[in-house]
Amino acid sequence: MSHPAQVATTGARGILTGLGFLGRGVGIAFRNPKLLLLGAIPAVLTTALMLGGLVTLAYWAGDLATWLTPFADNWSEWLRKAARFVAGLAVVLGAIAVSVVAFTAITLVVGGPFYEHISETVEDSLGGVPDAEKASFGRMLFLGIRDSILLVAVAVLLNLPLLFAGFIPVVGQTVIPVLVACVGGWILALELSAVPFTRRGLTLKQRHRILRGHRGMVLGLGVPAYLLCAIPFVSILAMPIAFISATLLAREALSRRTDESLHPR
Repeated sequence: MSHPAQVATTGARGILTGLGFLGRGVGIAFRNPKLLLLGAIPAVLTTALMLGGLVTLAYWAGDLATWLTPFADNWSEWLRKAARFVAGLAVVLGAIAVSVVAFTAITLVVGGPFYEHISETVEDSLGGVPDAEKASFGRMLFLGIRDSILLVAVAVLLNLPLLFAGFIPVVGQTVIPVLVACVGGWILALELSAVPFTRRGLTLKQRHRILRGHRGMVLGLGVPAYLLCAIPFVSILAMPIAFISATLLAREALSRRTDESLHPR
């Protein structure tokens, strides 16, 4: 791994560094097809579950749009239909935005032992983790479920105002999708980097504080990974690749950590 001083983690160079980690993740995954397959198995199960939920939501999107826009009942027919089309589209897009985070959370919980093995294999190939904590399966499962529920809840809360902002002409179709991708990418990076941090005895709060100091790097990896995981079936391979990439990112961020980054001011 590059020396910390040689790696940019903020601004435009940080974004390129994050993209570089994603590229390295692709290389590692395809040089080690067993790791790729191991990470894809839980993703297949979760993809089937999430697709079923999204299809059901799309089926009822019209009714939900009507319920969300009672104010349009007395509008002219074309304007009412336009408003409800936008509302239905916003509901579906909002659900997709949250579902990517939920997809990752569920996949990591279902495939916990698989992803722990992948992370350990990747880190061992880079020198290992001195004094790594050996948490029991039960504790890792508990921490994974707890953190995942919290992050999915945060994703819902952050996406709700963005959902309504999607009704704003022009801004709702340009700026808001970018914000959704950035929010989703950030939360996705927090989820995907959980194992390396947990192996070092660090909490979700500490994980967030450390990664916050490397925003460019995190978004450079998180946003494209988020967009890839939003594509059905592509997400099956994108998930293990993104996980490997996040392990590399976490290792880089952790190599720079300071006592200040681990404790609130």
